[in-house]
Amino acid sequence: MRALLLSEYRHLELADVPLPQPAADEVLLRIEACGICGSDVHGYDGSSGRRIPPIIMGHEAAGVIAKVGSGVKGWKEGDRVTFDSTLYCGKCQYCQRGEVNLCDNRQVFGVSCKDYRRHGAFAEYLVVPARVLYFLPAELSFVEAAMVEAVSVALHAVQVSGFQPGETALVLGAGMIGSLIVQSLRVADAAHIFVVDPDESRVQAAARSGAHTPIHLLQEGNGSDVTQAVLERYPGGVDHVFEAVGFGITVKTAIDVVRKGGTVTLVGNIEPEVKLPLQDVVTRQIRLQGSAASAGEYPRAIELLASKKIDVSPFISAVEPLSRGASAFDRLYRREPNVIKIVLTPDVA
Repeated sequence: MRALLLSEYRHLELADVPLPQPAADEVLLRIEACGICGSDVHGYDGSSGRRIPPIIMGHEAAGVIAKVGSGVKGWKEGDRVTFDSTLYCGKCQYCQRGEVNLCDNRQVFGVSCKDYRRHGAFAEYLVVPARVLYFLPAELSFVEAAMVEAVSVALHAVQVSGFQPGETALVLGAGMIGSLIVQSLRVADAAHIFVVDPDESRVQAAARSGAHTPIHLLQEGNGSDVTQAVLERYPGGVDHVFEAVGFGITVKTAIDVVRKGGTVTLVGNIEPEVKLPLQDVVTRQIRLQGSAASAGEYPRAIELLASKKIDVSPFISAVEPLSRGASAFDRLYRREPNVIKIVLTPDVA
């Protein structure tokens, strides 16, 4: 089969690789669409340390079951499906509690690090354990279904934050996940949503998705503009802040504008360490909540996408065949204006 192989950092090539065969509890999936995630772009140049070449990346995918393992029940050839990007064991204490994103034996498709290598879905076919499959309704296209994973991440962030209808929120970062958090907050009946980003096109896109107050930073990292805009409307601060960037300056801004007793949910993780204003956190009793991947939000994500209550179409900047995968990565790596998400399809001709 053909696959987009990261053979060395910043070098992707279309390669012929062996067709994988499913074990008894697995299915062989014919990939119909796979989105390029921001984590793939960070892995492309080695900055994340989680895409060590050689590796076939890609974890935001959907397709059709081409072959069923001998022990698989409830699935058949021809079923339209997506799958959880997190491959969990189903047996450890965290899996038993439903916290599959914290699985002791967790792996992620399309990731290679010092602990494991698991090829992903930038390929014509992929073997997937049946336990992580989810059925796709006919009204949901494969390209849109490639966004289920990202939607589930946004829904999980809102869920773990403890957000309640009628509360207020600020979303720092209007990239893919930040914009989907905005839509998730709208679905959760937020009273007011602020969104902030240095990219004006992304801010405006998030505003069209439901943010009440878009804030375009004229200078990246200038948190004082954000603080002033939020506190002018809500002098005590907002109930929740969702940090979807992962920089120290944005974490500080989040703490500055959340109300006493409020919650800052940390979703972005670009910088491995940040400086924390500890006294502000303690004396104002702010809750810092981490959010990792998702844990059971896939069915809700599929439902919201199929019903168009969450609309991902404005974020899909291009759909390209695998044969143009390298150029698609280059566009995202260079941060080409107005390009948010590129989805790759199996047409390699």
